[in-house]
Amino acid sequence: MGKYQPFGQIKLDARSWPDNVISRPPVWCSVDLRDGNQALPVPMTVDQKLAYFDLLLKIGFKEIEIGFPAANDTEFVFVRRLIDEKLIPEDVAVQVLCQAREPLIQQTMKAVNGASHVIFHIYNAVSDIQREFTFGMTRKELVEFACNGVKFVKANTGLAGDRTKIQLEYSPEEFSATDGDFCVEICHRVYEEWAPSADNPLIINLPATVETASANIFADQVEYFIKHFEDAAGIHERLPDGRICGGKVLISLHNHNDRGTGVASAELGLLAGASRLEGTLFGNGERTGNLDLITVAMNMFTQGIETGLDFSRINDVCVQFSNLTGMSVPVRQPYGGALVFTSFSGSHQDAIRKAFAARASAGDENARWRVPYLPLDPKDVGREYEEIIRINAQSGKGGAAWILENRFGVILPKEMQIIVGKAVKLAADKAHKELLPDEVYKVFADGWLNTTEPLSVLDIVETHMDGSDTRDNVMCRTSIMWNGKQYSVGGRGNGPVAAFSQALAYTPVPPFSVTDFHEHSIGSGSDTDAMAYVRIHFENGGVHWGAGKSSNIGRAGINAIVSAINRLCV
Repeated sequence: MGKYQPFGQIKLDARSWPDNVISRPPVWCSVDLRDGNQALPVPMTVDQKLAYFDLLLKIGFKEIEIGFPAANDTEFVFVRRLIDEKLIPEDVAVQVLCQAREPLIQQTMKAVNGASHVIFHIYNAVSDIQREFTFGMTRKELVEFACNGVKFVKANTGLAGDRTKIQLEYSPEEFSATDGDFCVEICHRVYEEWAPSADNPLIINLPATVETASANIFADQVEYFIKHFEDAAGIHERLPDGRICGGKVLISLHNHNDRGTGVASAELGLLAGASRLEGTLFGNGERTGNLDLITVAMNMFTQGIETGLDFSRINDVCVQFSNLTGMSVPVRQPYGGALVFTSFSGSHQDAIRKAFAARASAGDENARWRVPYLPLDPKDVGREYEEIIRINAQSGKGGAAWILENRFGVILPKEMQIIVGKAVKLAADKAHKELLPDEVYKVFADGWLNTTEPLSVLDIVETHMDGSDTRDNVMCRTSIMWNGKQYSVGGRGNGPVAAFSQALAYTPVPPFSVTDFHEHSIGSGSDTDAMAYVRIHFENGGVHWGAGKSSNIGRAGINAIVSAINRLCV
């Protein structure tokens, strides 16, 4: 005991963030091409980074960190290609990272020469543990180091060219593990040294470089910083877009996910007053990753907030992300994972199917989304409904019924759904695997549509006596096979099903009566088929459902009778 200690609480009087509501999106900044790329086992090539940049533009990012140009030739060449080949839209700001050292700053300025809008991001670690073990500096020396970095940036902006707007971003690295008052002190000194304007605000980026405490503690840290920074600057004005100090400062967050609470911490940090987020697609990054911007954006989307980012084809984003980075998207990754809209549980499937049926009957695609177990309509991210319900040994009647109806047009009567669902569940349990839609249909077809033992129809002829004044206006002549013996019989009734049933009374087929009948069509035009379902009661007390399919509605009903009788012997 004693090896690990609790982080502790932040002394914050009258905290306001618990009562705040997120009502507008932050400024989104993708750091995939720098922070995400450096965490890949095999970093992207220049061509891969160019393709990834294009993907980020299509999604809608207006601020993109494109690299660390002073780090190596690949980074430098990529930045130059973006600029020289005019691949950066005028309304997009590119961000570059640089240590606060003059030779590196000079090289980075040369790399961005000619770009329209560059966010020049400098940083230095400020936590006591970094100061003690990494730098061997006092707090005063760290402040001087940060201010010298700002001076170097100001002194060398000319290397970027006259047409390049340089916006400064400063990160007190390991903000989440640093004394709040010292963070305020060093950021205030950077603010004074840079002297930003409302037209070109300073970005103060507060990194949870390593998560150290729960999300509410991080929110307290952010709110504490903003309140005390405003006090230090002597200006108390907050613009609608979140900028503070007369619009001269923009508070940004850069969350990591060491405790698995990166998204929660970022959302609470926005409540605490931040208005800009840095992160990556699917949270790619060092250790447990960066903030997943897709999750944050889609969380807002499900609250009715227009985010400015387009994930309406999230499957395509997943494919491109994997192809370019070599990283897979976990199947349970929020919104993007292959299984996040999928239910295997029988009770979940039944609730989803019923809610979809109610929604379909209402006929309003834009009605308020109210479907159990699904926080948003999968179609809003380009997913197909057939992905929602998948079948394994845990599934129930609702899952099988959903697959048969939505994939194959087979609309089972409610009571029959239970019986077919049990057969499908048994097949999945026996196979020890998930059943694909075609396999679900095969269970249904083999068990109900394609049965030929002990009863099969060899030949059948119907005669309709339209002029008859009796109700039994259909005559049926049929040859059947029952338990290996052939019988030729006839019967009359008010329809093909009734006539065929009467004909079977002259055979050894156990006596029965039809107690329920359903029918519907599948397809349209010349490809239309009929589906029929019957429930029959045998005199011995047995009850069985049958199903039949045919291009002729009368024959579909007869096939359903045969199916139900054969189920007696299953």
